[in-house]
Amino acid sequence: MEKKKILARMKRKKRVRSRIRGTAERPRLNVFRSLKHIYVQAIVDSVGKTVASASTLSPELKGTLRYTGNVEAAKKVGELIAQKCLEKGIQKVVFDRGGYLYHGRVKALAEAARANGLVF
Repeated sequence: MEKKKILARMKRKKRVRSRIRGTAERPRLNVFRSLKHIYVQAIVDSVGKTVASASTLSPELKGTLRYTGNVEAAKKVGELIAQKCLEKGIQKVVFDRGGYLYHGRVKALAEAARANGLVF
């Protein structure tokens, strides 16, 4: 069962990535979700560079979160990535949910990033 779920997510990820490209003006905001943590990075695909990144393991958040695998932690990561992108002059991004459903932690991260100034 677990292998089928992973293969289905990879199939969705491949389908989404065939349509989404991050440029210097609008980097791709990529999300990876594990059971304990959530990671997000702004990627410029044309040069293959990560412009900004944040996760529940970031030094800014590491001691402040009681549990790192919940919606509250995802909201904090969304706020942090928005702050880092705005510091680098990035206001518009393309959201890449990485094959995950837009629900729960992924949705909380996206809404927190929007609320803190990112446009997507």
